[in-house]
Amino acid sequence: MRTLCLVLVSVFLMLTSSEGALAQLRRGTIKRNNKQIGSFRGRKSGFGKEKRYNAIGFSVNALNYYGDIAPLPQRASTDISFTRPAFGISLAHRFGPRYTLQGQFLYGTLSGSDNSASSATGESKFRYLRNASFRNRIKELSVVAYFDLFENQSTYISRVKWTPYVFIGFAGFLHNPQAKAPALDLHGNPLPEAGKWVDLRPLGTEGQYSQLDPTDKNYGVKPYSLLQVAIPFGVGARFRLNEVMDLWGDIGFRYTFTDYLDDVSRNYVNLYKLNSPLAEAMAYRTNELSPGGQTPPANPSTYSDPNNPGKTYTVEAGYGQEFKDNNRGNKNNRDIYMVTSIRLTYIVGATFHKAKFR
Repeated sequence: MRTLCLVLVSVFLMLTSSEGALAQLRRGTIKRNNKQIGSFRGRKSGFGKEKRYNAIGFSVNALNYYGDIAPLPQRASTDISFTRPAFGISLAHRFGPRYTLQGQFLYGTLSGSDNSASSATGESKFRYLRNASFRNRIKELSVVAYFDLFENQSTYISRVKWTPYVFIGFAGFLHNPQAKAPALDLHGNPLPEAGKWVDLRPLGTEGQYSQLDPTDKNYGVKPYSLLQVAIPFGVGARFRLNEVMDLWGDIGFRYTFTDYLDDVSRNYVNLYKLNSPLAEAMAYRTNELSPGGQTPPANPSTYSDPNNPGKTYTVEAGYGQEFKDNNRGNKNNRDIYMVTSIRLTYIVGATFHKAKFR
């Protein structure tokens, strides 16, 4: 019995000491965990994957054209009445606290008319008498970088309520200037294309497909490409609508490297050197300002085709005839178009990793 009592006492002492050691171990572990929790400041991984996201968007846009067929001979001149709509779809990727890269496809129309935008007197008289007009359907694919003025170090859920931004990028676009054909050619004969929109590039209205003399002002002119590039740039602001939707509004310009969005750039050529009656009629349109195109010009100038002396042309002096000062356009200024945009974007494919205590 005595031996049994000694064994039981020994076991009790051992259990008591073990529980004390376990309790001390637990207290140490809890203390260390509390210290880690108290000093935790989140993941310090920079702008990590949890803050990156993609967004798809749809935009409604207004296009304005700046070029040779504008009310005044100034770079900033445009005719607001020829504002035309455009629509775009986009995919954007957010990859920094201030940075977004967006790809967009845009489709819209540019348009202009001397007769509607200019006056028969004053500074715009030259353009009024030239009487050119056009439309051009633009298909643009762009990649643009956006730089926010207010940075966002949080996840997409906690992004800023609004921020202004600037943007710049690169764009490629297809274009095709067109104009409506008049009822009659320059000799009073009916045109089969009367009233129809016709492509201007194949006509070579400035002598692109003609045999010009070395002394001609447009000598060496080449057909322009319908595939062009541009530099988009501008400013805007983005507003958070809810956790996954943003509203963007911006005004941007496309600086192009062509002067032929309107098919007007250089000088007039002698009309008999063009390749068809339609090309002649689309290159010189001053005669359409008179009723039926039959009233003699106010300051007439007449010349003949040397290979066909019976074929004569009577034009307004300064228009429709080869001469060094008979400008049809200004080849030193490239065309520009402005894009005013309202875009709605929806965040997709966002990644958010919960912070883990270490």
